[in-house]
Amino acid sequence: MSLHLRGVVLPEGERRDLWIDGEAIADQPLSDAETVCEDGWIMPGLVDAHCHIGLGVGGRVDAETARAQALADRAAGVLLIRDAGSPSDTRWIDGEAALPRIVRAGRHIARPKRYLRHLAVEIEPEQLPDQAGVEAAKGDGWVKLVGDWIDRGVGDLAPLWPAGLAAQAIERAHRAGARVTAHCFAEESVQTLVRAGIDCIEHGTGLDADTIALMAERGTALVPTMINLELFPVYAEPAKEKFPVYAAHMADLHARRRETIGLAREAGVPVYAGTDAGTVIKHGRLPDELAELAGVGGAEFALGAGSWRAREWLGADSRLVPGAAADLVVYAEDPRRDMAVLAHPKLVVLRGRPL
Repeated sequence: MSLHLRGVVLPEGERRDLWIDGEAIADQPLSDAETVCEDGWIMPGLVDAHCHIGLGVGGRVDAETARAQALADRAAGVLLIRDAGSPSDTRWIDGEAALPRIVRAGRHIARPKRYLRHLAVEIEPEQLPDQAGVEAAKGDGWVKLVGDWIDRGVGDLAPLWPAGLAAQAIERAHRAGARVTAHCFAEESVQTLVRAGIDCIEHGTGLDADTIALMAERGTALVPTMINLELFPVYAEPAKEKFPVYAAHMADLHARRRETIGLAREAGVPVYAGTDAGTVIKHGRLPDELAELAGVGGAEFALGAGSWRAREWLGADSRLVPGAAADLVVYAEDPRRDMAVLAHPKLVVLRGRPL
């Protein structure tokens, strides 16, 4: 299939023609191409860098539910997903050309009774390095740790892993060719894991100035999942009576979340967009996440975090140039001026197919 589009191509901001030959951007005009867009704002396909296909509130879901999740994300212009942990085997999605591309992180690694039920492989701390190797083999170059969760004996958020074992696990994953990320709400876990050499932090509400500086120096990424952070009061409210310290801690992290993420961005920490869809967050909400990120750093920052910069980070084509994959989304208006248009794509093209 040959296609032709004309419009303003982002991030360059230049009005030009795009020709698609099969699944790639062509290097010259194609006489038999069908014009599917005569005017619009054209971007590389959106990226949800923290998403869970195949996961629901009760754990693993069936294939039809997983397909519906992927289609909801695609309808929002999301054509590349970093699946940040799932108990489901979703390799079958790779064979369906109409579904987004997925980069997987294997299954969450947690300790028994220290995370949400049915989501993680649960192990004891001394098993962590070996399990990191196992999950590295299952994923597409990522391993996902649960860095902290409520410790009912302490009555507050607490790290799951000793620093030395965490460092060994990260090294094991790196030897297997995988990067490591971790769920971190609180201060101690993110400090420990960044110092241990982790590649990415999810949420990151407990970041302090020293840890932010180290992340910026090392290029450690941050995926804050802003629309999930909005729910901290919901998580904390039921615990007020039994775990008041935890509830107060969550409220404090929530109150300064935008300031924390803003400081990380200003320091040069690479920040990418992710919704955490799959349990309490519905799929297809990346436009909402980008709007929240725009409130932290502006529209250009947010769009890059959810498109070209995120694609480059995940090893995908980040520019709509000859030879690049024909994965793109078109809007009727300029999303740099009005982020609301992100919720209503004019056209989605995945693997060279208009959808």
